[in-house]
Amino acid sequence: MFKVINWVVVSRSQLLTDLLETRWPQEFLVKLAKVAPESVEATMNEGSYSLVVIDLSTVDVQRAYQLQKLIEKRHSARVVFLHYPEQIDAKFLISPITAAVFYRNVTLEQIGKSLINVLRGQTVIPQSLLSDSGQALLDGADNLTIREREVLQALLTGCTNIDIANQLFVSESTIKTHLYRVFRKIGVSSRGQAIAWAQTHLHEVQQ
Repeated sequence: MFKVINWVVVSRSQLLTDLLETRWPQEFLVKLAKVAPESVEATMNEGSYSLVVIDLSTVDVQRAYQLQKLIEKRHSARVVFLHYPEQIDAKFLISPITAAVFYRNVTLEQIGKSLINVLRGQTVIPQSLLSDSGQALLDGADNLTIREREVLQALLTGCTNIDIANQLFVSESTIKTHLYRVFRKIGVSSRGQAIAWAQTHLHEVQQ
């Protein structure tokens, strides 16, 4: 059965949301929920969304940061920033669940091409925005052992700790130890965040 993919577009611009509504549902076979910043939490609590697109031309960067933290803590979704400001330092927005960042001068055609890569599990962030800490988050997979990668892959399929332990023929406490080490290496603090990170960097953790 065909699974509907749901995205959230956070913007106060009716023009932008109308424009995206005419393109993305057909281009990516997704269903768009168009919401104001104050309605994001209520909307995401009502359904399952895989991508949240935040329009920084109408959403304050501090509010965008709060929204991303909320999504990181409570939902397994990735975040895309449109109209990223070049005049101010907003590198604090780059996190393990940031899937893509687009400056104001990027066209919808260019965004569309990049989002195809995002759907494949890749990350599209300008190199200039990757500070040492941001790069460390993106490179976290390099430090994972083969067993830790296997545990991450099992997390992506929805397995519990006991399920993973049975699959790998080890004890549940061993799996907990692996998860603790994985969380530290990739800079997350919950299963949801680890799943979001693995979704974002799947091409890096696959063998």
